Amino acid sequence: MVKWLLTLALCFAGSAGASAQDYPNRTIRVIVPFSAGSATDIIARTVVDQVSQQIGQPVVVENRVGASGTIGIGQVAKAAPDGYTLLVHSSTFAVTANTFANPGYDAINDFAGISQFVSLPNVLIVKPGKYKTVKDLIDAARAANGQMNYATVGPGSGAHLNGERFLMAAGVKAQAIPYKGGPEGTSSVLSGDTEFYFVPLPAARGLIASGKVAALGVSTATRSPSMPEVPTTVEAGLPNSEYNFWVGMWAPAKTPKAIVDRLNAETAKALANPQVREKLTKMGAEPASQPASAFDAFVKQEIEVNGALVKAAGVPITK
Repeated sequence: MVKWLLTLALCFAGSAGASAQDYPNRTIRVIVPFSAGSATDIIARTVVDQVSQQIGQPVVVENRVGASGTIGIGQVAKAAPDGYTLLVHSSTFAVTANTFANPGYDAINDFAGISQFVSLPNVLIVKPGKYKTVKDLIDAARAANGQMNYATVGPGSGAHLNGERFLMAAGVKAQAIPYKGGPEGTSSVLSGDTEFYFVPLPAARGLIASGKVAALGVSTATRSPSMPEVPTTVEAGLPNSEYNFWVGMWAPAKTPKAIVDRLNAETAKALANPQVREKLTKMGAEPASQPASAFDAFVKQEIEVNGALVKAAGVPITK
């Protein structure tokens, strides 16, 4: 009996090893839990298209929007851990881990980190001609006495937390209005339904260049090299207002280490590709690959940091 069990275990081990060695041999699905055209979607497609070329297999992006991204995240958490269903998400992943009482997954234990893709600033955008400086916007918010609206992509999203951090630093209040995705949030600013929106730089660059929106500041501690004329919110007189946006990739937990390592290596290779780097830097994104274990540690730290911000800002918890 013991001999039979040992033989069976060795068969399973050999099968798993062969599967990992053969990977990938069919289409890989990448779930992006935001709208097509959002910053996360643009970055995801830029990187995974290159990965697809490298591995010689199709890598297809599917947008699964809703519930601040938790619908798409949950779909990946429940997928087979075989490397054929992956998640590309943003810093919002670390936020919703703190703002949903029962999102249907465990943000730490249900996922295996593959790699960060990029880090980049959010841009504080407003309707052209309405506010010239961050101070103008803050003065208007103070005069509105809490009745000003600003756009987010759902409660606890990165845009929401960035907005709340900004308002806390300024000592004013405003109402967060949730939208399905980044393009819808931007449209609300253009229509006047909201007064401002912290949108990731890749999604804002074209609108800023065309004059459709005005950029008052960036959320990082230093100015963006791709938009050096735009001051930071810290420079505008708001210490502790910085908020970093990032994008990365995960696989379901229990995905074989050999597959995670292969995906990590292919991601690093894609991010080192001159054409990919040029596309990303033109968007204002800084490539930021690292080992899978380092990405896991980074995400865990981000969950803790955003948890403290959620409590400080009084962000409601979705039951």
